[in-house]
Amino acid sequence: MIVGIEGEIVAVEGPCVRLRVGTMIYELFVPASDLQSLHGRIGQTASFDTFHYLEAQGQGTTMLPRLIGFTSPLDREFFELFIMVKGIGNRKALRAMALPTRTIVAAIAARDLDTLKTLPEIGRKSAETIVAELHEKVRPLLAGGAPASTAEVKDAGRSAIAHDALAVLTRLGEPRHLAVQWIDRALTLEPEIADAQALVTAAFRIKSG
Repeated sequence: MIVGIEGEIVAVEGPCVRLRVGTMIYELFVPASDLQSLHGRIGQTASFDTFHYLEAQGQGTTMLPRLIGFTSPLDREFFELFIMVKGIGNRKALRAMALPTRTIVAAIAARDLDTLKTLPEIGRKSAETIVAELHEKVRPLLAGGAPASTAEVKDAGRSAIAHDALAVLTRLGEPRHLAVQWIDRALTLEPEIADAQALVTAAFRIKSG
């Protein structure tokens, strides 16, 4: 069982990071929230907590080994809980983890369906199932630090302006999971933003880098 790995990031392609370890290159699937920051770390050394599993191919006739990489132990702990939810497999969980793990955990603990519905592939029914199954289980994950405040959760996407901005960005053809990340980053960098149009403008600034 591979539980951790360290090496040089040589590429970030789709949902995966390629990591050079000695003379070998490993492919790691990573949460959506990490992709943007890892793009900026190509050529640098990085360490990952890992989750090793077998993925069925060809209607289960072939099993391929897969490796998922997490930049923090909290991410891996939450992932292992997340995939216990009905209808949430490994790949879907990684795509849905488009906001910081602490934000998602705080939303589940607060029964905040609005924030959960901003996650890729998570509709109202899925959000309700996640809360029902994980509401109590995620509380220990918040114990390691100060509890997230209502303001912190709102900054992650629950507020009305965040939802309005997300609607505008998706109508303009931007991928939903990336729009959520840009909005989250914009609210972190500019917490004084007070309307959706300003938030959309800030999100585009982050997109253009």
